[in-house]
Amino acid sequence: MKIGIMGGTFNPIHYAHLLSAEQVRDGLSYDKILFIPSARPPHKDLRDIIHPEHRYQMTCLATADNPYFEVSRIELDRVGPSYAIQTFKELQAFYGEGCELAWIMGADSLIDFKIWKDFDELLDICHFIATTRPNYRFDEVPPELRNRIQFFSITAFDISATEIRERIRAGRSIRYIVPNAVAAYIERHQLYR
Repeated sequence: MKIGIMGGTFNPIHYAHLLSAEQVRDGLSYDKILFIPSARPPHKDLRDIIHPEHRYQMTCLATADNPYFEVSRIELDRVGPSYAIQTFKELQAFYGEGCELAWIMGADSLIDFKIWKDFDELLDICHFIATTRPNYRFDEVPPELRNRIQFFSITAFDISATEIRERIRAGRSIRYIVPNAVAAYIERHQLYR
């Protein structure tokens, strides 16, 4: 079995996340994509991130219609910071040696990858797939990482969660940027105001 791990704050989840996951699943023949909302990302300002339960619920709503997508609470139910290495080791133990796990991330995240906890060990034990993003140059990736990561091109879809939050605060539409169920959830709970 091949499982792709799509970790992130998903603050909020949007179509670029979903498109990236689906194109990796389809293009690289993964059996499923496991979305893992980060509860307490150690390298982000938590004041800018809404409660993990809201992000989890939106991720469930966004992925509900894809039978190849699943959402995990592994980081939400764990105490302390959300470290990828800890999550990966727990998933490895849960799924066993017969399962091939790969971590999917946007190639732009590689710029700061070396600040991840135990990043070198994580690269040794985990296969990483970095998806391209519009206007991203691979030569920005630190040279020592380039040969240890698989790069995978996806359809250009330049959306950022930061832009979505700004649009909400400005009273602008997020229609066709996030799934309708996510937009309705954001409106119902008055998030990002």
